[in-house]
Amino acid sequence: MPTRRTPRLLAGYTHHNKVRLVHGGPDYFSTLVQLIDQATNTIHLQTYIFDGDKTGQLVSAALLRAAARQVTIFILLDGYASQHLPHEIISKWKAAGIHFRWFSPLFKSRHFYLGRRMHHKVFVADASYGMAGGVNISDRYNDIDGQPAWLDRALLVEGESAVKLNIICRNMWTKAYWKLDGAGKDKRFPRLPGITPDHECLVRVRRNDWVQGLNQISRSYIEMFRQARSHVIVLSAYFMPGPILRKQMAQAARRSVNIRIIVGAVSDVKISRLAEQYMYRWLFRNGIEVHEYQGTVLHGKMAAYDGIWMTNGSYNVNRISAYASVELNMDVRNNEFAASVEKDLDSIIRDHCIRIDPDHYFHHNNWLQRLRQWTAYETIRVLFFLFTFYFKQEKESKRR
Repeated sequence: MPTRRTPRLLAGYTHHNKVRLVHGGPDYFSTLVQLIDQATNTIHLQTYIFDGDKTGQLVSAALLRAAARQVTIFILLDGYASQHLPHEIISKWKAAGIHFRWFSPLFKSRHFYLGRRMHHKVFVADASYGMAGGVNISDRYNDIDGQPAWLDRALLVEGESAVKLNIICRNMWTKAYWKLDGAGKDKRFPRLPGITPDHECLVRVRRNDWVQGLNQISRSYIEMFRQARSHVIVLSAYFMPGPILRKQMAQAARRSVNIRIIVGAVSDVKISRLAEQYMYRWLFRNGIEVHEYQGTVLHGKMAAYDGIWMTNGSYNVNRISAYASVELNMDVRNNEFAASVEKDLDSIIRDHCIRIDPDHYFHHNNWLQRLRQWTAYETIRVLFFLFTFYFKQEKESKRR
């Protein structure tokens, strides 16, 4: 349909990119170490969790090797989620000349927001190669000691989108994210040309940060449900869409769009799992399929529709990602690539999921289970409000 190729839908995309879907586990970490080992100029690493376990030591060793080659390295870690990273690792980084900072260290930040964390996971080498997704640097996201990695995905990009990622990381590092005049004054950042591959693939970098007035990823999900004509597949941990997205999902379902949601049968956050199950009643009443992943913990955040578009990143389909955390996704509008992603999602559903039967759910989900699920859902909703209501006040004060 002509409406699918309007300039508005193509806004923000870059053309000259190569893209690869990277699976969590050995695929991700071997790719990450290879990119670090090949870097010649600069590296940016910004992530939510960096643990001092075997996987963390693996990545740290690669970073130290790069520093020994005189590669300029900038590491930005979330001050809450990475607070247990051993000081010895940080000391080695600093001794090697690696530039290190915390994002919003607890109780030390000028503007402290309890629920606002740097949740994105981004790596960039030489402004030419970038990788972003949901994978943290921890044994849980790798195959270690016979334990399979949590289910997750990332996108490896080469070209113009990597330059975009580099600019975002640079601005985060220099705190231009908070002060508009900060980015251009840091002389440690050389002007890097990046590379322009011959291959063409439409990619756009999307961000969410309510405090800074960014809701691009939320708009991408809304756009997906508005534009879909055939089918939508959503892979999501901690799946609790808010009322705006639920409205778009219901409208798409009424247009006979087949919507499949993949959630985890187990979760690292027990209360979140119960709250997800509370959402099943609404999903089933709107004709939306639910498939529970039976493998390890599902941590991925990916969606695709109609074989033409996909998104992947750190954004969970819930209010915390929409209105609190700093998030980053990449959207890809390319038929061949989107079809390959849908094939990956289809294989997850076929080989590793159980479809939840609505009739069985309604008949066997007794009143006590429903009460526990409702309590979990309302508890999360209230906690979210308590942690973030003043974000909106700050935003409103900026407007005044």
